[in-house]
Amino acid sequence: MTNTVEINNFTMNFSTLGASTNSTTQSIGPQEILESCLQFTTFLFGFPTHCYITWLIITGTGNGLSSELFNLNLSVSEIGNCLNNLLIASMIWFPGLLPFKNFLTGLTITARPFFQCLMCVERYLAVVHPVTFLKYKPLRYRVICCIVVWMFTIASCFGCWVINTSDTILYVWFSFVHFLCVLFVQLFCLVAVLRALKQSGPGERKREKEENHMKKNAIYTILVTTVNMLVTYIPLCLTGLYSILSNNFVQAVWFPSVMCFMLAGFFHPLLFLHRTGKLPYSCHHFHDFVLKLIM
Repeated sequence: MTNTVEINNFTMNFSTLGASTNSTTQSIGPQEILESCLQFTTFLFGFPTHCYITWLIITGTGNGLSSELFNLNLSVSEIGNCLNNLLIASMIWFPGLLPFKNFLTGLTITARPFFQCLMCVERYLAVVHPVTFLKYKPLRYRVICCIVVWMFTIASCFGCWVINTSDTILYVWFSFVHFLCVLFVQLFCLVAVLRALKQSGPGERKREKEENHMKKNAIYTILVTTVNMLVTYIPLCLTGLYSILSNNFVQAVWFPSVMCFMLAGFFHPLLFLHRTGKLPYSCHHFHDFVLKLIM
């Protein structure tokens, strides 16, 4: 009976990765109010930002729609995540929104990680296996990959909708394995790209300075992407492992990891805005300062 109460208290506060429970058993305390404020703040800033990114890509900003297709789909999925944050923030006053939130949870835990994986694999092929990258560079291959990811996402949405209402332990296992696989794939690709960029390649002396600058920019992007990936998924994996091994779902333990996951959603928009020159002037000074520390 004690374990059942603990699980019910846990599932209502799993935030973006949340599971379902009976709302009558959950009292509203300071932590619940703090979580709702964080969810609403994420929606307030994230929704217009991702809409702006989507508009920039569609109108041709960046490297073109073909090259930015993964970024476009990632932004669209993040718009759905922001709507899910709004639903979670509103559940204090409207507990009937719980089924919709459970459905969109599949979008949160599948779309962002999978599209980030596609972007990491694309960088890996472009740097480590350029011949293979050129072979699969046409737009049709990117479209096929995006369709497959969206199919997995829709299946995940229905799966989370069913699992959340039946077996919380199974849902935690599903999320843990999901994020662990994503973590390994992205870490492998990013480390391989970083090692390849660190190696000095042959080139003409005239282009040496320009190539070094481009290489430093690429290394900067890979480093900050790796840090963002570690901050996003390691807390979730460790918290999920702790919950599985101890069968003890502590609300305070989950809150920091979910907060990291939500805030990490702003990384790719900022990276895109920086790459397209849409960030304020002060941000470029910070970028130049970091470049001086590299290599």
